[in-house]
Amino acid sequence: MALTCFIRYQLDPFQIAAFREYAAHWGHIIPRCGGHLLGYFVPSEGTNDEAWGLIAFDSLAAYEAYRARLRTDPQGRANFERAQRQRFILREQRTFAEVVEGTFQRPALPPHPPLSPLASAGEPPAAGAGA
Repeated sequence: MALTCFIRYQLDPFQIAAFREYAAHWGHIIPRCGGHLLGYFVPSEGTNDEAWGLIAFDSLAAYEAYRARLRTDPQGRANFERAQRQRFILREQRTFAEVVEGTFQRPALPPHPPLSPLASAGEPPAAGAGA
């Protein structure tokens, strides 16, 4: 995917459950309309009124085609209308970003053994202690 849409939501912190339900509905609607849904994220620790939705597209033209399909999708329209009625989304911003080649979805490496106390204090490794 060449382009990711980061949607930042400012939420009513007392209606996180309503936003979770809203996001769950998009889990079915977005892929059907042509978006590659990376996920929705709600507050866990820290700021309690900020959530994110990440959707990837092959191009800006693909995003525009997706938006056109979304506007005519009955379930998509119903989900938008529910959000407007219940007012759990206070503000919504979209930002588009491209991934830096070689940095996306890099898995964690196996843990390394801890450094010896001397090596961690800046002392050179003992002779014969591999590089």
